[in-house]
Amino acid sequence: MFPQSNAGFQGLLVKTGLCYLSVMKAKAVVVVDPDIMSGTPCFAGTRVPVRSLLDYLEAGDSLDEFLEQFPTVSREQAIAFLELSADAMLKSIPQPA
Repeated sequence: MFPQSNAGFQGLLVKTGLCYLSVMKAKAVVVVDPDIMSGTPCFAGTRVPVRSLLDYLEAGDSLDEFLEQFPTVSREQAIAFLELSADAMLKSIPQPA
């Protein structure tokens, strides 16, 4: 259902109608919709791929720099995405028996 490159997002996304949403206090954080950026996971209400945030951070840029370049993404959305990503990553680490 998800392309291999988006496999890490499976734990973050909840199926709702034709879209996949991650919900934070009843607000969508990430949307995967074939009509928006060809189904690339984007911050809800924007056309900004969530991968852009990760690319900025990997390059050593700050969250503030990312938000200045992508003003349609709220600080709350970015932080919620990072928290959900961290939670998903931690849950995927095998635990000792």
